[in-house]
Amino acid sequence: MADEDLRGRSGAARAGAAGRARRPAIMADVARLAGVSSQTVSRVVNDQGSISPATRQRVEEAIRQLGYRPNKAARALATTRSATIGVIGTEGGLWGPGTVHRSVESAARRAGYSVSSVSLETVSRSELTDAVEHLLAQHVEGVIMIAGFDEALELARNQDVGVPFVVVVGDAATDRRATASAQFEAARTAVRHLLDLGHAEVAHVAGPENWVEARAREAGWRSAMAEAGLRPAEPVAGDWSVASGYRAGQRIAAAGEATAVFAANDEMAVGVLRALAEAGLRVPADVSLVGFDDIPLAAYLVPPLTTVRQDLRAVGRRAVHALEAAIGGLEARAAVPPPELVVRSSTAPPPAPPRRRR
Repeated sequence: MADEDLRGRSGAARAGAAGRARRPAIMADVARLAGVSSQTVSRVVNDQGSISPATRQRVEEAIRQLGYRPNKAARALATTRSATIGVIGTEGGLWGPGTVHRSVESAARRAGYSVSSVSLETVSRSELTDAVEHLLAQHVEGVIMIAGFDEALELARNQDVGVPFVVVVGDAATDRRATASAQFEAARTAVRHLLDLGHAEVAHVAGPENWVEARAREAGWRSAMAEAGLRPAEPVAGDWSVASGYRAGQRIAAAGEATAVFAANDEMAVGVLRALAEAGLRVPADVSLVGFDDIPLAAYLVPPLTTVRQDLRAVGRRAVHALEAAIGGLEARAAVPPPELVVRSSTAPPPAPPRRRR
């Protein structure tokens, strides 16, 4: 009988353990496993407060082990908040804004928010107003708009929506001056790389002039050329697309003067690369080429593309952090790593001038 009791208790213990295993993990479970307080777990989950890297790592490892998911419904009931934020993007399929949009959604979910997204086919006051009203009807706590061109920025900044509104442009959230400064310096660095190799004729394929980033990158190109005592030809206009880069590359090849090209984004650089190849010009033996953004394709082109790398995922995290702070009545100044030049095989010294016959 004693053996039966033991077996019965053991079975009950196993059943109880299985029941506990099936129960979703709660914050207290994470705190217990990580050896910290529940408040510390909350700060890690919501990316708030000053947490040491070692403590953050322990908490995140405990979250992974337990499969913990923040209880957004309980949070909303406890705080009378919706735990939802709105994101407004624009159509166009550009890699940069698309990457920022995805990183915003990912960072928001990690912070315990649901995300409601709206993509604008065209940017007009009526479309933006409709998008904002759609999001407000879902009781969002704040709105993040991903925009890089003047019309969208002005419309967004003139909106009085009654909830915090963060505008993401380029590599900055809410601060156009910070964006222009970083893009300008990154472009100067890229062009100086070409000048240091010995190039004196550096053509520029510019982005649309109504984009903050395009103007800053063009200004950086002009500044580096002027600093070297050079007067560049006028830039060739593009619209960020591969096709516009291809057309620009055809014009540059036909002119036959530039030994290097700085394209305002990688997608246009891809088009330039195709146009130069069709014109019988080799990169970098005849013409060096530099892009901007470091899209995933850049490292696998032939030749691999020298470009400026931006941490656009950090931009999304910063935007969510800024919005969270604004929702709490605070001001956030989260730093984003500055752009960096990634040197690959598409740049080299210019070809030697042909020898003159005696």
